[in-house]
Parts: sequence; C-alpha cells; structure tokens
Amino acid sequence: MSSPLPSVPAASVLDLAPVVPVVVVNEVADAVPLATALVAGGLPAIEVTLRTACALDAIRAIADGVPGAVVGAGTVITPTQVTKCVAAGARFLVSPGWTDVLLDAMKASGVPFLPGVSTTSEVVALLERGVREMKFFPAQAAGGTAYLRSLAGPLPQARFCPTGGIGPTYAPDYLALPNVGCVGGTWMLPEDAIAAKDWGRVESLAREAAALRPCG
Repeated sequence: MSSPLPSVPAASVLDLAPVVPVVVVNEVADAVPLATALVAGGLPAIEVTLRTACALDAIRAIADGVPGAVVGAGTVITPTQVTKCVAAGARFLVSPGWTDVLLDAMKASGVPFLPGVSTTSEVVALLERGVREMKFFPAQAAGGTAYLRSLAGPLPQARFCPTGGIGPTYAPDYLALPNVGCVGGTWMLPEDAIAAKDWGRVESLAREAAALRPCG
C-alpha cells in the first residue's frame, strides 16, 4: 500500500495545469516513465482511468515513484472503486457521472473528486449537495463551449473540467470560459508514442498542452 499522501484541495485540482491528461495504462512498466514525462512537460495532475486490469497498480506506481505527480483515478463508478483507488494512492477521483451512493462514497473518501455532469439539472443537484467542481462529460457531444457558456450566467458558482472529444484545437476555447478551470484530454498521449516508449515525444506534447491557457 502506498504511503499516506496529503490531500489536495478540490479547487487546486482544477488549477494545477490547464490540461489533465486522461491516461489509459496497458502495462504497469509504462506508468512511471509516462507520468514522469507528463510532469516534466508541466502537467502534474494525471488521471489514470480504471479501464484496464493494471490501473490500480499503475496508480500505486505513480504515487510511489513520481514525486511531482498528483495522480488521480478516473472512470470511478462504484464505492468499492473509490476505496481501492484511495488505498492505491489516488489523490483525486473523477467519475463520468454520479448517483447519490457514489457521491456519498466520494465525499467520504477524504480526497477531492470531480463528479461527471452533462445537464443543468445535474449541476443544480450537485450544488445542492455542496459540490461546486465537476467534470463536464462528454464535453463536445453534450454541447461544448456553447453549453458551458450558457451555464456561466445562472450558475456562476459551478466550475468544470470538460472532457470528451477535446483536442488542442478546441482546448483554448474551453479554457477561455470563466467557469472552466482545466480540460481533460488524451492528445498528448498518442498510441504510437506509447507503443514506442517515446517519452520525449510525450513530454514535448505535454509542454505544448501546458502552454494552452490563454493569457489574461
């Protein structure tokens, strides 16, 4: 089990970098060099999705082996996963959606979390529960920047990490919105670079992503 890590205030997850890499780890051996490259490129907040059998081991490896990383767990959909991810060293949790049961488990976890939303009613329901920071998913399919811009007026207290269909072309438009803290994406993790263990390319793409936040 990983050593205890200090918790990260929820707001700082959105503010650590303009982009949170959404990582699918197929080989545990790739976890540390991949995370090291992302951190070196200026993207310390790393979401490891629970889409592979080795995801928990990857989270544990990054938590133990990459001091500059703030590793989180994504695609969290059950209370059991919440418990296992925190035990592995996840410092934040991300879900594609939420239920009352899942939300209660994430609140009790002791680490920040970003529950997924795609409708105004879901946002309002979370605000009622005291949650102000959320994942907007699937961002492009659910209305994109136009939808989030529309939410900023009536619900300015809600902040988002849009994820889903976002690449370097769309990211700056999202990041220019007042209610967007960061975006999630995979474009700095091309499959051919991962397969070739080309961590230098990953670092270079991460550096470009880290520079996407608009000035002012």
